[in-house]
Amino acid sequence: MSEGLRVTGLSAGYQGRLVLRDLSLEEAVPGQVVSLIGPNAAGKSTLLRALASLLPARGSVTLGPRELTDLSLAERARWVTYMPQTLPQGVALTVLETLVSALRASPVQDADAGDDADRALAVLERLDLAALAMRRLDQLSGGQKQLVSLAQALVRGPRVLLLDEPTSALDLRHQLQVLKAVRELARERGMIVIMVLHDLHAAARASDRVVVLSDGAVAADGTPVQAITPAILAQVYQVRARVEPCAQGSLQVIVDDVL
Repeated sequence: MSEGLRVTGLSAGYQGRLVLRDLSLEEAVPGQVVSLIGPNAAGKSTLLRALASLLPARGSVTLGPRELTDLSLAERARWVTYMPQTLPQGVALTVLETLVSALRASPVQDADAGDDADRALAVLERLDLAALAMRRLDQLSGGQKQLVSLAQALVRGPRVLLLDEPTSALDLRHQLQVLKAVRELARERGMIVIMVLHDLHAAARASDRVVVLSDGAVAADGTPVQAITPAILAQVYQVRARVEPCAQGSLQVIVDDVL
């Protein structure tokens, strides 16, 4: 049986207000990077949090033969890891200690994971963060904390990695570095990555598949070329835009006016 992730009839919200209503997604397969895009309040972060079991939800979320909604939060954490937009404040642990703690908080799926510290250092090196290993978390910049948050998510080797705006506080170099690393690791480990992005260029460049959300529903779902179109941008974002390939083949989105 496929180890893909499938969402069927998912409903979730906050304090009695539904944000997602009977939302279904086609199967996301191992090695695939899926970006969720859409305007503010479209339901992107709500969907991630529901998939991570951080919000009460109705419906079905399966990973291969496993019905994830039947699992406890601790059991689901063996398969699914969620990276929030921000880390907790006032944490005085070193970067290396936070990664080792993340490993010990929930069992990893890789039986050959090896020593916790070695595994943590390998992830830090992959993200060009080894120089921060002995720095305290509360001494880092916002961008550095965001990179460490990604490292904490990756070190656990999840089958499904959920990233909520992983590049929002990063400069251009680190944005590219993070998206490249996420894409490569998804391929190498057969990991399913679902991430929220606001940058349409980044979504088009880094993703195998783009899901456009609007008012808690799916407005488009397909390859970047299929999902990011002038018609969809007009419908969802209320802008007049052109979508054109650049000289290297990547999509460019040029917004001309509001509608």
